[in-house]
Amino acid sequence: MKVLRGHWQLMVITGAVLLLWFTPAIIPLKILIVFFHELSHAIAAWMTGGSVESISLSPQQGGLTVTRGGSVFALMSAGYLGSLLIGVLVFLVAVRSHADRALMGLLGAVMLLVAALFIREWFALAFTVGTGVVMLASARFMPQDVNDLALRVIGLTSMIYVPMDIFSDTIARSGLPSDAYMMADRFGGATVMWGGLWLLVSLVVIGLCLRYGLGRHSNITRSNFPETPAT
Repeated sequence: MKVLRGHWQLMVITGAVLLLWFTPAIIPLKILIVFFHELSHAIAAWMTGGSVESISLSPQQGGLTVTRGGSVFALMSAGYLGSLLIGVLVFLVAVRSHADRALMGLLGAVMLLVAALFIREWFALAFTVGTGVVMLASARFMPQDVNDLALRVIGLTSMIYVPMDIFSDTIARSGLPSDAYMMADRFGGATVMWGGLWLLVSLVVIGLCLRYGLGRHSNITRSNFPETPAT
């Protein structure tokens, strides 16, 4: 009962996301997680001495990052796990800090910067610029608790989407040309081996996040936020 009272809002959000999972309402969130996936490939390239040529997204929740140089092992591993890490960090900032508006603004600025430098296809450009503008507007004009709620939804969606995507792409349909398929082709082993390893790591990360990141309660209340003096 204490868990239910302390975290009932997160349970409601999770239930709503799962209930709407196969409806068009969740598609923008799924594409946002795909953006995180492709951004993670790009970050891995930069961190290992490579460069990024282009990033693309599709309405079918697909994505592609074209890179030059860098560590192939890091690049292939970064997609699923990097997008999960971004989602976990977004979630933890929402539930454990008051930096929601700052993070929302940072995410919006990153999306606009990526769009300007690396995206050329119309759908990907429209989605990335549109989402970036909405995030910046939310950070500037929406109350703290609205930004907090939005970040919780993004973080929880990432924690749901990534393990499901790993299982679907690398285990249930191991013949697809996924990151795990390319890892197996380049470094040996089977696609399901790499997918299974990433799935295990993702579940451990999610478990640690929920066990140690939530605290005794996570519900949004007016007492979570400082009062704004009247002028």
